[in-house]
Amino acid sequence: MRVGVVGVGHLGQHHARVYTELLDARLVGVADSDIDRAKTIGDHLGAAAYSSIEELINCQRPEALSIVVPTSQHFEIAKKAMQAGIHVLIEKPVTTRPDEAEELLKLADKKGLVLQVGHIERFNSAIRYISQTHHEPIYLESKRMGPFSPRINDVGVVLDLMIHDIDIILSLVNSPIAKISAAGACVYTEHEDIADAQIKFENGVIAHILVSRVAEKNFRQLDIMERQRHITVNYETQSVQVSRCVTSNDGRAEILETPIFPKSEPLKLELAHFVSCVKDKRQPLVGIKDGKRALEIAVEVLRQIHGNNYNNNLNIAI
Repeated sequence: MRVGVVGVGHLGQHHARVYTELLDARLVGVADSDIDRAKTIGDHLGAAAYSSIEELINCQRPEALSIVVPTSQHFEIAKKAMQAGIHVLIEKPVTTRPDEAEELLKLADKKGLVLQVGHIERFNSAIRYISQTHHEPIYLESKRMGPFSPRINDVGVVLDLMIHDIDIILSLVNSPIAKISAAGACVYTEHEDIADAQIKFENGVIAHILVSRVAEKNFRQLDIMERQRHITVNYETQSVQVSRCVTSNDGRAEILETPIFPKSEPLKLELAHFVSCVKDKRQPLVGIKDGKRALEIAVEVLRQIHGNNYNNNLNIAI
């Protein structure tokens, strides 16, 4: 399948690399507004380089594209690709506004296109493992923290980091949301660098999410508390621990299990899934509806953190 990548910065270059490693895909071109960057990546991977999506489409006729540009450009670039009949994987967050996501959803339906959203943590081997078992959580706690990097400066931690955890939690809790509470603070940028949110679902489940990009070191963990067990997911090591309490004639005891399962590069699993969905004409694991719902919740979190100042400055509408 002829594939291309639009935006070959820090993350986009890895999309391009992985496509060259997939047996069912052939990287035919990359595009970036920085043509020198595009040529450097293209020359390294044996693909043509262009300065715009229009040139890439006209010259190479790709069947599918990864859109890995700044969030503010997601909607327009994805729309151009889809209007040309090209299947699209958009990095998260899908767009800056839910109404834009809704428009892309309608366009995908109209043209019969695969539209996948790049919530890469769904393809983390640990998340894939726990997703295969039934869960009845009572409380979930997610922490995603790391040192400051000036590389991400167009959005805050809610759209950069927390949206991952929102998507994972929504996939594990089958219930409408009753209430969202959130707070945050700007430290080094004009966007929130720390954010804390609590989501209460109608079935009584509570989820607590803490994200920060001003921490001393990386820490990415999800705890799922159920009546009979406690599950801990380490995103970085892609490992799972399950703690159970059992009762015997000798009293109660705690059993700690460390499941063994295959581990792979999440991005490679994600792009292989995208390619297979296009070939088989089926819906992806993380489609536009999932991306839109996660974005809607993220926008509400941002409203509570920034108030009217956020709405006026960024023109976000839910």
